[in-house]
Amino acid sequence: MSVLPGTDQPAVMLSERLTTAFGAALVALGPISMALYTPAMPALVDAFGTTMAAVKITLTAYFAGFALAQLLVGPLSDAYGRKPVAAGFIALYVVGSIGAVLASTVDALILARLVQGIGAAAGVAISRAIVRDSFTGQASARILNTIGIWLAIGPAMSPTIGGLILSAFGWHAIFVAMAVYGVALFAVIVIALPETNRAPDPARARPAGLIAAYRTLAADRRFLMPSLVIGLTIGALYALGTMLPFVLIGRVGLTPTQFGLGMLFQSGSYILGGITTKLLLRRFDARRLVLPSLALCAFGGVLLAVTLRIAEPSFLGVMVPVAIFAYALAFFTPSMTTDALAPFATIAGAASALMGFLQMGGGFAGSVVAASFSDPVLALATVTPVMTVAGFLLYTVSDRGAR
Repeated sequence: MSVLPGTDQPAVMLSERLTTAFGAALVALGPISMALYTPAMPALVDAFGTTMAAVKITLTAYFAGFALAQLLVGPLSDAYGRKPVAAGFIALYVVGSIGAVLASTVDALILARLVQGIGAAAGVAISRAIVRDSFTGQASARILNTIGIWLAIGPAMSPTIGGLILSAFGWHAIFVAMAVYGVALFAVIVIALPETNRAPDPARARPAGLIAAYRTLAADRRFLMPSLVIGLTIGALYALGTMLPFVLIGRVGLTPTQFGLGMLFQSGSYILGGITTKLLLRRFDARRLVLPSLALCAFGGVLLAVTLRIAEPSFLGVMVPVAIFAYALAFFTPSMTTDALAPFATIAGAASALMGFLQMGGGFAGSVVAASFSDPVLALATVTPVMTVAGFLLYTVSDRGAR
């Protein structure tokens, strides 16, 4: 066990329970910050006297900051440790949240959301690195599955809470809630999170170190293939979040509160999938769950494309296929994440960051493509199905090539 640079404190190996707790608290930040906000998006059009396209840019800016900043935060945590880097970026997230509260124009809100996204990038990148610092194999899959369940609970409740906050207090209060969560998370990191990086090396933060780490990852199919598959499928989920408010509120006619409650249908399915996976992992190797669950994920996407093309959009017509898709996601992400990170102990932060970048990059690309459609229903019927089917096909092709 190594001693951390500049201190006499050794890095530590966390227990499964503590690793899960810290990982869940960190990784939930990004999705909660997106899900809590989505019910307010149509209302912001009126609040700022702007267009729907401009409000969508606030979410696109968040995606961009989140995705790009991970490429920096991961290697920084390899270089200087998980704890100080996490604390610094979460503090930046709080600044962005306060900026959103004070925003008086849509341009100011776009900037604040960009800063929020940059700060929140620490959550995904560092949470997975903390898991890899102490665990691999089936144990890692168990932890990541449990983190996934708790991760889903936060975003599951967030649209509901966001809709209630919006109805009771207005959109400013949603960003106040984000700031409060950020302050609480910062306190937990500073007070309770031990350092788990047992081999920090400042050279990894230099340009040559960054380039070398990402070149290594990009050239290794053990990392690249599972990361691309997860990038397409989880990216489809993130892109979905940018389209659903405009379909379910704008076309189906749900109120923001009804939309928030309706989103429990999606997140509840993911939670059920996580619980099912947790039970199956007691009897089966995690890798055996990947192919059938990817097929089910693609089926949900295809069903969404069909239902939206043969009938007028309705709550069940949209959310039943989405529920199938979300249920399937819980089965394959723990195994594929574990397999992608396992070979890269010394650059776990960079590996986690690049994986997160591909996920958020997938969401960003999907949201940009969706924004190019004039009809949000057609966007929903096209973008998510294409991404889920592409993820399934990529895995089947790469799996055959590996044999």
